[in-house]
Amino acid sequence: RGTHTPKPLDHPLQVMVTAKILAASGAGVILCSVLFILPSRNPLANPTVSKNFARSGIAGGYRSHVATRDAGVRRNAGFGLFGGQQVDSKYPVMGDESIMSQKEHGTTAKPVQTTLRYGCDRKVADKICSFNRHYAEHSGYFKLTKWLGEVDKTKETTYYDSVTGKPLFVAPRGRSFEDFLRESEAHGWPSFRDQEVVWDNVRVLNDGEAVSVDGTHLGHNLPDRSGNRYCINLVCVAGNPTKA
Repeated sequence: RGTHTPKPLDHPLQVMVTAKILAASGAGVILCSVLFILPSRNPLANPTVSKNFARSGIAGGYRSHVATRDAGVRRNAGFGLFGGQQVDSKYPVMGDESIMSQKEHGTTAKPVQTTLRYGCDRKVADKICSFNRHYAEHSGYFKLTKWLGEVDKTKETTYYDSVTGKPLFVAPRGRSFEDFLRESEAHGWPSFRDQEVVWDNVRVLNDGEAVSVDGTHLGHNLPDRSGNRYCINLVCVAGNPTKA
């Protein structure tokens, strides 16, 4: 006899719509259950994938990054429905899945630059930028690089695509460096806000993945009560600017 496996809720929009319907019916207890069952969709369950990325030393970071992302979705799924600050509908600028289509070098046309800023590991950067849609550098990796010693804490710094050299983020903007660093340390990855994104070169896909317009994986959008927060791998934005 055939069996039917119900399709899990795997998209934040589905969760929010469900939450709104249940709230209207007064089924608050059921709502909590719906938000709790959002799956993590962790591809490390695939032994081959887990083995390959474990060699690169970034699998552990992936677990932390996705766990943070999914926890954020669960925590904020009802946000805006029951009060609090609404995320500005102007941002993020959305992109199509075709941006991440296969090219000459994974999802990018070429490998990452030969030398990256802040002493970032080029091998790890190439895997995350061009051959990856979910994995991340280790949580706190940016603190092990030369970034804190080299970045000018008195003014804005531009962060460039590690593959193309195009500007992707400018930070801190609208806040102090101390605030920028405090938030990044709290979450484990450099965390940018809407006003710090160079939207000519950055897009966010339907599942929250943040990418460059040239197919470089950057990280994920993890909205919170202050708005959109772009949780970004330093190795993906450690490029050198290209000459015009």
